[in-house]
Amino acid sequence: MSHSSPAVRRVADWDFDQLSSLAAEHGTPLYVVDLDRVAENYERFASAFPDAHVMYAAKAHTGRAVLETLLDAGADIECAARGELQRAIQAGADPDTLQYTAVNPPDADLDYAAELGADHPGLTVTGGARDTFDRLEARGYDGRVAIRVNPGIGTGHHEKVATGKDAKFGIPYDEVAELAEDLRERFDLVGLHAHVGSGVLHDDLEDHCRAIAKVADLAREVDDADLEFVDFGGGFGVPYREDEEPLDMDVVGEKVREAVGDLAAQIKLEPGRYVVADSEVILTGVNTVKETPEATVVGVDASLATLIRPAMFDSYHPIANVSAPDRAVEPVAVGGPCCTSADVFCTDRPVARPEREDLLAIGNAGAYGYELANQFHSQPRPAEVAVEGGEPRVVRRRETMDDVTRVEREAEE
Repeated sequence: MSHSSPAVRRVADWDFDQLSSLAAEHGTPLYVVDLDRVAENYERFASAFPDAHVMYAAKAHTGRAVLETLLDAGADIECAARGELQRAIQAGADPDTLQYTAVNPPDADLDYAAELGADHPGLTVTGGARDTFDRLEARGYDGRVAIRVNPGIGTGHHEKVATGKDAKFGIPYDEVAELAEDLRERFDLVGLHAHVGSGVLHDDLEDHCRAIAKVADLAREVDDADLEFVDFGGGFGVPYREDEEPLDMDVVGEKVREAVGDLAAQIKLEPGRYVVADSEVILTGVNTVKETPEATVVGVDASLATLIRPAMFDSYHPIANVSAPDRAVEPVAVGGPCCTSADVFCTDRPVARPEREDLLAIGNAGAYGYELANQFHSQPRPAEVAVEGGEPRVVRRRETMDDVTRVEREAEE
């Protein structure tokens, strides 16, 4: 594994011949994840923070093949829900190494965490509300806990991911010191945690580091020598647009260490998007090309059920014509088969002119791609193929209509 691997993988860097073969064999829409790239991204990030404990934020992509790859690479796993804890364990994670960040946790999630902690005292539960700690105590849990801090500073690519200033997330900054004293009487308080946003690139780095410095100051106030760790979350972005530059992780590492300053507790970091975003593409077939006075509309078989980020976050995802990359480029709108104007991947986007039966690739689909896939319009979710060492294998089969309707049929039995 080389620390010098390219800092970003563009959609044009994929092997178009292999992608065409995979689409022909497995159909479209199809997710294709490069597990070697997942490991390379993790290694590059970890190399930039040699003294930190680097965990992978599972919510970005909980596919078993991805989790197994990262566990093999030496990553621990941070989970934000009961299902993620279960999936990490099924992938081979030691429950004593897991960190569970509870956000308004349902009773069933806390029940599971309390039971898991009883058998695995290394589990750490991070709470962002006083109620969460009270509910844990009511379940007999007295193990390792961390406080999620709301630093009042949010960063990232969209207001919906700027968690550091969202009241939903974390204990208000000025209340943490008092809460820490209370929790030390009831649990094993081992850390502080903060996550201020997602998709942070160079323009957001100053604010990101300002939030990190603020949390580090708070750690010293509550006696960092008595804490095992201070977790500064993730949020480090990748360039989705072709003209955006990737983060220089060596520079980022220096800036983060400068922001943290002297700290007795260990630094923890939780990259998610950075590790998986550019490791995956979606392959989709063109079924319709319609000329209108306003635009050339290209219809594809992928939809917002396949990739919801453009509809949810107005996210940019690069698109390439795999079938004819050298064809003349012209501006097009690309949309799916859902009956809503939100089902559009791009408008007025220069793409090598698509024709019916062409294959397109939608890039940077690894982070929150399959995680947010759904069955809108009763569309079965796509298959996913993993490539490792150049060899492909199916890691998620394509859903069928039987899968879509199974829960209803079983309810009637």
